[in-house]
Amino acid sequence: MNCELSRFMQFIFLANLPQAIPTVADWYYQEWGAFNPNLSPASIAANLENSLNTEELPLVLLAMDQGDLLGVVELKYREMAMYPDKEHWLGGMYIRPDYRGRGVGKKLIEHALELAARLGVRTLHLQTEQLDGGLYRRLGWRPVEQINNKGIQVLVMERDICSSV
Repeated sequence: MNCELSRFMQFIFLANLPQAIPTVADWYYQEWGAFNPNLSPASIAANLENSLNTEELPLVLLAMDQGDLLGVVELKYREMAMYPDKEHWLGGMYIRPDYRGRGVGKKLIEHALELAARLGVRTLHLQTEQLDGGLYRRLGWRPVEQINNKGIQVLVMERDICSSV
């Protein structure tokens, strides 16, 4: 398998490529869902079907290279009930293991930030299991607080959109 990126990497809405839902659902299940008895690939797929939008949240962006699906990220609305004042969220960030460390995640996040700005979002929030903030901190996200979310320690972070585009 060739894991080199071409100069043709593009970003596509899941709404325009719904046949990718089973792949994304499987990625999500393997990465996060297998530890939650309330989740299955089918329930994750059903949730993704509710995000088949291009002009409003929730929506899903795919990173593609020459027809090959490399990664995914979501723009969500009120992801965490404990934060009713935090409306807009980046989540579901997943890059295929053989493409990690090659800049796909950075480009996908940057594209999501540009899209959020076009949709009028002023601030995005996220939660990450990387308690040092990892890639998000390097891309200018600020830590808000570390919390226990359903038995898992996560770092909640935020990013003002106007400073990113």
